[in-house]
Amino acid sequence: MKSVLLPSAKILLVDDNRDGLTVRKLLLEELGCQVEVAGCGEEALKLFSSSRFDVIVTDYRMPRMNGTELIGRIRALNPEARIILLSGFVEPLGLTEKSTGADIVLSKSAGEVGFLIRSVRRLLSRQPPRKPAESEHLQNTKKASTAG
Repeated sequence: MKSVLLPSAKILLVDDNRDGLTVRKLLLEELGCQVEVAGCGEEALKLFSSSRFDVIVTDYRMPRMNGTELIGRIRALNPEARIILLSGFVEPLGLTEKSTGADIVLSKSAGEVGFLIRSVRRLLSRQPPRKPAESEHLQNTKKASTAG
């Protein structure tokens, strides 16, 4: 029986390792997600620019454009994008959410599948940041202009 993560979730997977892409794609599709794959950062940017994705999952180490460069370019297009960075080098390179710009950094390991599923669920349930109401914004602007 198929368990459903969120049938309308659209995921972009980015990795130059075709085997890793295939396994993650099958796993996420089994959970009800729609998945598109890219074998490099440039291909991912083209897909990201032409379509809407709920979550982006990218590898760190790829030729020409690594995962942090891809994250920076995605954030320039959409600062609210939900991004997971995967790497076999999380500990040795000291990769963190703060240093990479990702929402979640996961280590490629035996437990990766469970962590990936929980991370996707967490990001999908995250509400976009609330924009301040107009009156709140005006009050903050007035406070700033009178304080200076």
